[in-house]
Amino acid sequence: MQLCVALDLPSQEENLALVETIKNYPLWLKVGLRSYIRDGKPFIDAIKAINPEFKIFLDLKLYDIPNTMADAAESIMGLGVDMFNVHASAGRKAMREVMKRLEPYEKRPLVLAVTALTSFEETEFSHVYGETIAEKADRFAQDAHEAGLDGVVCSVYESASIKSLTSDRFLTLTPGIRPFGEDAGDQERVATIETAQSENVDFIVVGRPIYKAQNPAEVVEKILKTL
Repeated sequence: MQLCVALDLPSQEENLALVETIKNYPLWLKVGLRSYIRDGKPFIDAIKAINPEFKIFLDLKLYDIPNTMADAAESIMGLGVDMFNVHASAGRKAMREVMKRLEPYEKRPLVLAVTALTSFEETEFSHVYGETIAEKADRFAQDAHEAGLDGVVCSVYESASIKSLTSDRFLTLTPGIRPFGEDAGDQERVATIETAQSENVDFIVVGRPIYKAQNPAEVVEKILKTL
C-alpha cells in the first residue's frame, strides 16, 4: 500500500512549503481541481523540481462526452503526471475511448475511474443514482475494468468487493483516510489505515491529518511506518 498526500492548501506557496517539508519521503502527491485550475502545469513542474522522484496523481475526475474526455486525456500526457482519473459514470464507451487514445504512447499514466465520491451518504447517493453505494461502486468498477482502466477510486469499504469482481491487480485508491482516528470533516465514508490494509487497498489518500499537523513530516513518517 502506498501513501498519496493531498495538496489541498489555499495557495501554491503553502502547498510547495508542505512539499518541501516532506521531500525526503517516497510519496505520491495529489494535485486536485482547485490547485490545478489555479496553478496549472507550473505547479506540477515546481513539485518535480523539489524532488523528481515524487509521483503525481492529477485528480480532475474527467467527465464529458467520449471524444472530449479522450482529447483531455491526451493533453494530460504532456503534463508529466503519473496517474489521473475519470468519472466511471461517463460510461464504458467514454472510458474505452480514453484508453484507446492513450494506446500509441509507450509510457502512459495510470488511469483510474471514480466510483462513488466518499462525501456521499446512502440517501443522497440513491437519489442521484438509484442504487446503493456498494451496488453502484461494484458496477462502475466492472465497467472500468472491462474498459481497460488500471483501477478505481472508491472508499475503503468497497475495495475488497471490487477486487473480487475484477482482479487482485485492479488498483483501488481510497480517499477519506483518517490514519489515527481524526475528525471526518466533510467525508462520510472514512476509515483508518488498518481497515484499508484489511481491505487490500493499493493507495491511501491523506490530506488534512497531514497538512493541518504542526509537524507534517512527522505524521508522514508515522504513516509510512504503519504501512
